[in-house]
Amino acid sequence: MQLAHNFLFMRTRKLPHLAVLTAALAIELTQLPGAHAAPAPTAPTVHTVKPGQSIQAAVKAARPGDTIQLRAGVYRENVLITKSRLTLRGVGRTTVLTAPAKASANACGKAGHGVCVTGTAQHPVSNVRIRSLTVSGFPKNGIWGSRTVRMDVRDTLAEKNGQQGIGQELSTRGAFLRNVSRNNKESGIFLANTVDAEGGATDAKGTRVAGNRLSGNRIGVVVRRLRNLTVEQNTATGNCGGVFVVGDESKPRAGDLTVAHNAVHANNAYCAPNARLPFIQGAGIVLTGTEGTRVTGNQVHNNVGTSPMSGGIVLFKSVVGIANTKNAISRNVLTGNKPADVADRDKGPGNTFTGNVCTLSVPTGRC
Repeated sequence: MQLAHNFLFMRTRKLPHLAVLTAALAIELTQLPGAHAAPAPTAPTVHTVKPGQSIQAAVKAARPGDTIQLRAGVYRENVLITKSRLTLRGVGRTTVLTAPAKASANACGKAGHGVCVTGTAQHPVSNVRIRSLTVSGFPKNGIWGSRTVRMDVRDTLAEKNGQQGIGQELSTRGAFLRNVSRNNKESGIFLANTVDAEGGATDAKGTRVAGNRLSGNRIGVVVRRLRNLTVEQNTATGNCGGVFVVGDESKPRAGDLTVAHNAVHANNAYCAPNARLPFIQGAGIVLTGTEGTRVTGNQVHNNVGTSPMSGGIVLFKSVVGIANTKNAISRNVLTGNKPADVADRDKGPGNTFTGNVCTLSVPTGRC
């Protein structure tokens, strides 16, 4: 026992000496040529911008993880974000970003958009968040993402823009939540595989459009040539059309997505025809050339018009004549839509209609 005690005591006495030697050795190593201590991690920075100051300058100075905080007031510039993990935040509708008298020299200004989040095929921009501001009066799109992952737009107002209020292309895993998008000349929210090339539908990897209020646009929500996303719990009213899911003959087909629990009512504005579509009026939820889309639990009321796409829930052939296939229309409540609450106008194969509450369908039996 005494021997064990003496051994333990000797080891205990040597430990402090060993710690001193270790610390000294570490200091000597850092003093060797080419040796550097690991840099301490930097905390995220908040870059505060006031009216009259440059948002773009703050974006340029920011590092991934930082926030650009905009104070209340009017900012006249086009903002281009090409860095990941940035947050652009206002203080509500009193923070207004609008078109400058002369467009900014960056790519966003040249395109005519308000806020652009832009990556590349090799390096998409990820986890950019846009919060609590107004984007208004731009010639093209208010907020536009291209080659992004997890772009997240919430609690914003996009209004009176020349094309889309909010949208993205070539992007995945987006979130568009609790926004107001109104009085834009095209869509309130527009999601597409790509806007300037033909191609099959792409996997949106769970993109979500939820809780938005969409009014006064040509169409409230447009989903074009995409798969694997959800449009839910939005309110679309006062547009020419409420929700459009658009596909064509390309492979893979558009579809395999969910349109659920939306309130789509009185989308009775008139929009003139264009090179691709007839005039639009009184169109609630419209599927064109899609497959495997689930339209369920929606409240669709008082969409009235005389367009070929008028009615509550309408299945209509695509612009190249491709029918809808294998779509499931279920448990929707429809009233006051004319010429019909449910209109299966292309009679494509495999579409099902179950548990819908409505007064009139074309052909009969869809309620």
